[in-house]
Amino acid sequence: MELERLSALEIGTLVSKRELSPLEVISYFEERIGSRNKSINAFVYTKFDYAKAEAKRLEKRILNGESIGPFAGVPFALKDFLPSKKGWLNSHGGVFSLIKEDPENSAFCTALENLGGIAVGKTNAPAFGFRGTCDNKLYGATKNPFNTDYNSGGSSGGSAAAVADGLVPIAEGSDGGGSIRIPAAWCSLFGFKPSVGTVPDIKRPDAWSATHPYCVNGGLTKTVDDTAVLLSEMARFDPLDPMSIKSEKTDYLKGLNRSLKGLKIGVTADFGIYPVEREIAKRVIDTARVFESAGAFVDNAHFSIPYTLNDLSKMWCRSISIDTSIELELMKANGLDLIKDHSDELPIEFINWNKKAFSSTVLDFYDFNVMRTKLLDETEKAFSKFDIIISPTTACLPVLNSDDKNTLGPENINGEKVERLIGFCETFIFNFTGNPAASVPIGLSKTGLPIGMQIIGRRFCDADVLAVSKAFEEIRPWRDLYDIPQKRKI
Repeated sequence: MELERLSALEIGTLVSKRELSPLEVISYFEERIGSRNKSINAFVYTKFDYAKAEAKRLEKRILNGESIGPFAGVPFALKDFLPSKKGWLNSHGGVFSLIKEDPENSAFCTALENLGGIAVGKTNAPAFGFRGTCDNKLYGATKNPFNTDYNSGGSSGGSAAAVADGLVPIAEGSDGGGSIRIPAAWCSLFGFKPSVGTVPDIKRPDAWSATHPYCVNGGLTKTVDDTAVLLSEMARFDPLDPMSIKSEKTDYLKGLNRSLKGLKIGVTADFGIYPVEREIAKRVIDTARVFESAGAFVDNAHFSIPYTLNDLSKMWCRSISIDTSIELELMKANGLDLIKDHSDELPIEFINWNKKAFSSTVLDFYDFNVMRTKLLDETEKAFSKFDIIISPTTACLPVLNSDDKNTLGPENINGEKVERLIGFCETFIFNFTGNPAASVPIGLSKTGLPIGMQIIGRRFCDADVLAVSKAFEEIRPWRDLYDIPQKRKI
């Protein structure tokens, strides 16, 4: 049986029915990772002794008649960025001096274990998650399974490549500017960023860190169903998160199959500010029309954002550096001056933006909030006319990997200069506003590289985004795309 072709839910069902044992599943993927990971550099380390021990314990529980969960025996990967599994190591995205044990489990890890999954290792990410590509000084670039000359996207690029290549059926992502959706688009996966407050994020000593922009935990999957099961477990109210919303427990899987008749969908290629590769713009605009066959109303959405793309890109770089510059100062107080003593472990772009953030004035932060407010107003104006907004996920195709361990986005698109850390991504706007957003695969370019389409919903209407994504998956199934990486020579 070719388990790499199956979703997490499909594997979990086979294990629950005793048609496969958890140990068989783990051993299968151990062999697959061992043979294929070197060609894409998705995993930075694995823990198969742990995973096999867990599989044996799980098998005993199944034989005892216990109900394990919908992802019973499913191997999953964690992102090597922030703490994700107590006692395991993280490198903060390939920064050697920051390697240390995780003090706690992430929301994703807790959810997957509650659902019956088994962690098998950690995947690559850029330093501090500070870019839309996946590369770092310690581990190097993660390669795109569809063409290894190209990058997987970031920051959850190792996780995306692992799922797209069939090394695991589900993997962790975190999204502060598109870090789930960008690699989903470039690796032809389904990637979903929940609304702010849907999945709790407990931070201490500063409970409001990771809110400028909003950063959320989630996963990368091959199917909408898998993400719906995951979100059903992750979404909950927690009073320790000041952004957490109080809501009833939701079964997102049951809510997927709904009629789109009468749904109003607005389509934009560029939000009025992005230069977009022509092939991507045309494919997204044409593809969005398929929703008309499901009874939806599809029309052009117009945005009047009063800033340039460069203004907004710099705003993202400066604002996300608020937390990282504070973190660097706290490290310094504890005896580790990362930039002074270990600058060779960090990309120069990260160093420069943290200097800018730390030297910012009170008025700089005021301007940031004003810009963010205007983005919110413009987004809400669009949602007064439409239920769903559709756009490209990224304005360009995957970029070539650099040989200097510092892969960046394109310098320009259609002859227009763009900021190379995030300016090629049509995702980060919604980390400022908190709207739920997903990336769905819409096929390959003329050069054989994946293209993603972004589906954005009203705040707290996560179920709407998932339902529209599911409808698209049924109209334009994408799972056959994963046959392409399987044919790659390793």
